[in-house]
Amino acid sequence: MKNWIITGASSGIGKGIAIAALEAGNQVIVTSRNIDKLDELAKKYPDLCIPAELEFGKKDSVKHFIEFVQNKMSKVDVLVNNAGYGYLATIEEGKREEIKQLFDTNLFGPLTLTQAFLPEMRKSKSGAIINISSVDAIQGGIGSSFYAASKSALELLSDGLQREVVPFGIKVMIVEPGSFRTNFYGDNLKETNDKIAEYDKKLDEIDRKKDIPNDHKQPGDPMKAGKVIYDAIQKDEYPTRLLLGSDAVDFATGEMTNRLNEIHKWENTSKSTDYKNE
Repeated sequence: MKNWIITGASSGIGKGIAIAALEAGNQVIVTSRNIDKLDELAKKYPDLCIPAELEFGKKDSVKHFIEFVQNKMSKVDVLVNNAGYGYLATIEEGKREEIKQLFDTNLFGPLTLTQAFLPEMRKSKSGAIINISSVDAIQGGIGSSFYAASKSALELLSDGLQREVVPFGIKVMIVEPGSFRTNFYGDNLKETNDKIAEYDKKLDEIDRKKDIPNDHKQPGDPMKAGKVIYDAIQKDEYPTRLLLGSDAVDFATGEMTNRLNEIHKWENTSKSTDYKNE
């Protein structure tokens, strides 16, 4: 039995990971901004599931949660940073306070928990940190670039962390889900109130909450995702980046191909900035 923390576990992929970990007999602290939403898990797994309230952006909430974990567990074996939300606004429309709140949750929240529990992992030369990102981190969308930026920053921190902690036997895995049937487009998606009409007139592909098609008809199954994530981190040769969903694979493949083509197209120009051989 190992000790797990899974943030944002009341629904979606976070809940899927929690169920997989609990079914395998692990002790799991699950979090939500509303602790009542964790009742189902707590009642189904009373001996293993420990619900806790956590809201990033509120210093007291984060501080109390870390103290709560330290009282409940001698060591955290697996930290899953899943809690997060989306934010729709063009770059011009974005409000500084709203952007700060987004990064507090999507970036600084996971960073704070990582820094809190990493020392014991390092001392014991074991552990795993799973950061749930998004395929959106690969390319900023029209109207969703702030969200993409928060996830991209999380990925780059994860890349560096993975290299730093390899000598201590600690695993770090980035997960990049595509479209899954979760509550992301409901409670977990915020939108600026001050929209600029000109963008809607000129940009057909702009992301607005009211225009999101096929909600709850997405191809991805969050319960399957949870089991895949759980199984992947058990392996000695685990993926440092794990795409989830056929749409995520297709999108990432297309974007990486475009990037590689552009590198080749401008290769001579890029190399022309070197000093000539002296």
